[in-house]
Amino acid sequence: MNLDFPIAITKMSGAGNDFIVIDHRRPLVPEPLQPQFAQLVCRRRFSVGADGLILIEDDEELDFRWRFYNSDGSVAEMCGNGARCAARFAFRQGIAGRSQRFRTVAGVIEAEVIGEQEHVSVRMTEPFGYRDGIFINLDGTSYEVFFINTGVPHAVVFVASDQIPVREWGRRLRFHEQFAPAGTNVDFVRVDGDGALLVRTYERGVEDETMACGTGVVAAALVAVRQGLCESPVDVTTGGGEQLLVQFTGEGGEQGTDVYLQGAARIVYEGALSPEALL
Repeated sequence: MNLDFPIAITKMSGAGNDFIVIDHRRPLVPEPLQPQFAQLVCRRRFSVGADGLILIEDDEELDFRWRFYNSDGSVAEMCGNGARCAARFAFRQGIAGRSQRFRTVAGVIEAEVIGEQEHVSVRMTEPFGYRDGIFINLDGTSYEVFFINTGVPHAVVFVASDQIPVREWGRRLRFHEQFAPAGTNVDFVRVDGDGALLVRTYERGVEDETMACGTGVVAAALVAVRQGLCESPVDVTTGGGEQLLVQFTGEGGEQGTDVYLQGAARIVYEGALSPEALL
């Protein structure tokens, strides 16, 4: 891949969801090569390693736009934790102020960088496509599966314990005929006595469990409130043990409006990508 190296990168983590973020206002990777580039740099152990690649680009109307690629090179319409990382990156680089608006495939995202710790709150796209009453058998037990699109599709399953085979069950549901042809992300949700949630997510595009998923956390909260299991605002612990807050108005499900996701967006390191990262 004939690119102009070195390429400046920032490695960021949103609740354990990790991303490679690149200031791409001056184009560095031609669009036809971007899926392959994402695959190569997101490889763990052989390259930088990440759940996804975020390219920050100019936008004629908004503060910026992004191109977001999953680690397998596929395009993701939206990513809540990625959006929080992109917003903090843009603020740190002087691309946008504390209040900002940027374009994604799923629509325009509003973000706010809060306080000295620079936690980030993002206003998510309006949820749609809610379905319930989907019963699927997993290892001899029938589970009701709820579906909602929070920028990307999510199947939500409530479980009594978080000690479940997330990778195996997640893969089965991700490719289940109920969610064809696009497939779905899958969130396994335990509701604690105080109404807080623990969410473990299998992400399509990564094709494995990730330590967090922002759109999945939002999906879990919207469905849990719709089912009367908790109330907004909802405290959520991710699979990686990080804390996120989901707040919205309405009855949950696709009736949830003004949906916000808030939490830390950490800068792990800044560096320069060499050609050998793509070997």
